[in-house]
Amino acid sequence: MEKKVFIKTFGCQMNEYDSNRIYDSISKIGYNKSEDQNNVDCYILNTCHIRDKAKEKVFHEIGRVKKIYRGKTKPVVVVAGCVAQAENQEVLNRDPYVDIVIGPQSYHKINDILKTYVNKKKIEETEFDSVSKFRYYDGIENKNNSVSAYLTIQEGCDKFCHFCVVPYTRGPEYSRPFNQIINEAEQLVKNGVKEITLLGQNVNAYYYKENSKLYKLSDLIAYLEKFNEIKRIRYTTSHPKDMTEDLIECYKNNKKLMPFVHLPIQSGSDRILKLMNRKHKVKDYLDVYFKIKKLNPDVEFSSDFIIGYPGETEKDFSDTMALLEKVRFVNSFSFIFSPRPGTTAANLKIINREIAKKRLAIIQEKLFKNQIELNKSMENKNIEVLVENKMLGQNKLFGRNKYLSSVIFESNENIIGNLVDVKIINSNQNTLFGEIRKKMKAA
Repeated sequence: MEKKVFIKTFGCQMNEYDSNRIYDSISKIGYNKSEDQNNVDCYILNTCHIRDKAKEKVFHEIGRVKKIYRGKTKPVVVVAGCVAQAENQEVLNRDPYVDIVIGPQSYHKINDILKTYVNKKKIEETEFDSVSKFRYYDGIENKNNSVSAYLTIQEGCDKFCHFCVVPYTRGPEYSRPFNQIINEAEQLVKNGVKEITLLGQNVNAYYYKENSKLYKLSDLIAYLEKFNEIKRIRYTTSHPKDMTEDLIECYKNNKKLMPFVHLPIQSGSDRILKLMNRKHKVKDYLDVYFKIKKLNPDVEFSSDFIIGYPGETEKDFSDTMALLEKVRFVNSFSFIFSPRPGTTAANLKIINREIAKKRLAIIQEKLFKNQIELNKSMENKNIEVLVENKMLGQNKLFGRNKYLSSVIFESNENIIGNLVDVKIINSNQNTLFGEIRKKMKAA
């Protein structure tokens, strides 16, 4: 019998990819995707555990679902993702409204779980089994037909940064077989996808060996570039330690690889980086930055910064600000440190919150200024935009430029999926506004 399912996705791009693959999987057992969360048979929360109060946000969301279905037939409520992995028993014990808890490495079991689920019998599935999961999903068609799509190539982390929960929620580093990735990419191309973003917790740690042949991220990029239908290639998120020479060379040789590198450094202080167990120094990061800029001056960088990490002094923060004078980061993310349960840093003494807030305001002012200046520099210029969709209820189209910036412009033409030439008229911190000049490359 046909049933309806709604998935609410929190957090990173990998969760978005996972949610789409869950839809693909459970459609095989009669669950159809619904955009209406108010009338479904199964309600899935795909959770993230990276930021502050992640667990409480989940329970708040469960409370909201309860209100929606008060007086209605209760759906099967599933908590999936990283909160499910890290807090599995607490989630089940704390709120009886939750029926199933399933971690991100057990999604290949979700069909069997839903088929055999019996009311009032709680289910918890949080084993680490990346191999079985990807082998299972390799046999299920990826139906994503958006212009820009994510493709997971690597999961997990062996770095054990002291602030990060990923090794505990996603497990050790695992690289998917090369051919498995290419097969999925081919399916996305058939669906009409024009841009592929390769995903991994440490995407540039991708390392797969088969029959004495070694495949790395640079090999994937080179192979994807052969597809005429693919117009753009991106990857995220990277670790400075894994920015190898072959990957750096891609910014010279691969024309479809976008000139935008998201490379988190977290702090500009070597002392703090050591306390974080980041396994690199500021010099190592700058070496990568200047090598890429020398090969391709058009490349821009974004980063992540944790402000107020335990033990951070004024000198440490000054070192971070000094780094911002050497590197013009764009579209970066910055947050005040928040302890994640189970991590080494969770047991450290937190610095004064007001001091951390002041430092965050200072660094964000600088980062936002960089973003505004970059967008301002594009005004009165023609830029290449990949058109992704039409904005709801408006005669406007939405796309992105090579630096992942949002671009909005008016057009009556059916040009979704095309690369077009747009003249930028004005801008703000987050968005460029323009008018179409001409279509550049057919879809």
